[in-house]
Amino acid sequence: MTQHLPPLKVGVAGVGVMGRNHARVLSDIRDFDLTAVFDPDAATAEGVAGLYDAAAFTTAADFVAAGLDAAVVATPNRHHAELGVALLEAGVHVLVEKPIAATVADAQRMIDAAKANNRVLMVGQVERFNPAVEAVKRAIDGDDVISIQITRVGPFPPRMGEVGVVIDLAVHDIDIIRHLTESEIVEVQPQLARTKAEREDTALLQFRLANGTIAHITTNWVTPYKVRTLQVATMNRFVVADLITRQVTEYFGQQADGSYQTRAVNSWPAEPLKKELEAFAHAIRTGEPPAVTGEDGLRNLEVALRCLGEG
Repeated sequence: MTQHLPPLKVGVAGVGVMGRNHARVLSDIRDFDLTAVFDPDAATAEGVAGLYDAAAFTTAADFVAAGLDAAVVATPNRHHAELGVALLEAGVHVLVEKPIAATVADAQRMIDAAKANNRVLMVGQVERFNPAVEAVKRAIDGDDVISIQITRVGPFPPRMGEVGVVIDLAVHDIDIIRHLTESEIVEVQPQLARTKAEREDTALLQFRLANGTIAHITTNWVTPYKVRTLQVATMNRFVVADLITRQVTEYFGQQADGSYQTRAVNSWPAEPLKKELEAFAHAIRTGEPPAVTGEDGLRNLEVALRCLGEG
């Protein structure tokens, strides 16, 4: 049982929307004690730190030296590697938001630093902890997957970051595809379009996996409402999941006359971010590999960069 151990001193680096979510959830997990918040903007750092009785830091060096056991890195992607490596070398376990880093070389530096310092490096692929994704994984267990189709669309984000939809959105789905098939993406056929942004805001991505599965991701920032759907066809069933409502339906037993059976698959209500952070604590406590490894993060990034013609 872990609750008898003293809580792990944890900090959050970068408290924009995602970092604030991490801070909120960490403060609610028994295995963690949120003691430090870092953001270069002093008002932001102090505002979030004040909510949780944590210390506020405005420089990365001071945050790294804060005597933490663990840290969540939710800064802009280009800072992930530098801060992540510094933390790992200081003996801090790291959960880094997706994508793991801005480049494959940076991702590898983080993986190497984690190994050299015997620390946990986990990547925040939060959809893997979505109960609907877990329900789909259970439903297709033992079946050969023929195809996967994922739609992840919605309106323009209020603040445009430095990346387009492939890095911002499709990285979630690249991870889901690898997770459901337990296979690697070997072929990519990307179609990208740019309508209102400096980076691509619409993408149709087709993949073939080493095991023969084919997959397709539709993603954009030009749909007025959010859609997050996952459809998986296997030799024996067709499973449809709504990742927002977490409703999962399985279609099976198709007969010659065209009739078939359906059943709702239970997906348990749980906050994916909480499950992710609990999995991070579990990896630290047990020494087991984390649920989403640095190598997973590197593979996801590699595929995304290939889609952008940068890999």
